[in-house]
Amino acid sequence: MKTFYFIIALFFFNTTSIFAQENDNVKILKIIFSKYYKNEKVIAKGRLQLLNFYCKKAPNNEEVLEVISKSDFLNKYGIEIKKQIIYGIDDDWSIEYNNLFNNQNQYLKSKVNNCLSLEDFQKISNQYGENNQRLLIINKPIYFSNNNFALVKIAFYRNIEHNSGSFLLLEKVNGVWIIKEYLNQWAT
Repeated sequence: MKTFYFIIALFFFNTTSIFAQENDNVKILKIIFSKYYKNEKVIAKGRLQLLNFYCKKAPNNEEVLEVISKSDFLNKYGIEIKKQIIYGIDDDWSIEYNNLFNNQNQYLKSKVNNCLSLEDFQKISNQYGENNQRLLIINKPIYFSNNNFALVKIAFYRNIEHNSGSFLLLEKVNGVWIIKEYLNQWAT
């Protein structure tokens, strides 16, 4: 009987943890959209949106190790962070995207197009022949320190040079995620 209760408790804990991270993903997506779409124009008929959103959660890779090695703070949580480097994930932002804009945040939604695949982005860029199109790519968030901190890589991709990105170190303060620091900023 104890085993039964243990299994029920374990299932409940894992389910609760998954829903909590999904909710945190929505909040983090909102922070990132609010910051990077702030200067974008509202989408109107016939107006070309210059910043697009990539549908897939990009997997974390060895770049995370470089970020950890350069930060005393992240070094403290290195083992916990490294466990979340998973190659070959096939996950997208659709659930979080839909939850973020489900009857709320409509002004922000008016600036954010539906997400695109890389192929769709390249078609749009080729169609207009302009090099001002950007694709916002957001990696799968890495949560650590009892889900009080998150590390998220973002990148802006263009079909030409002038790509850029950084890692965002986010902290949850009174249930609200804030960008605490920008790490490993780069631009080409």
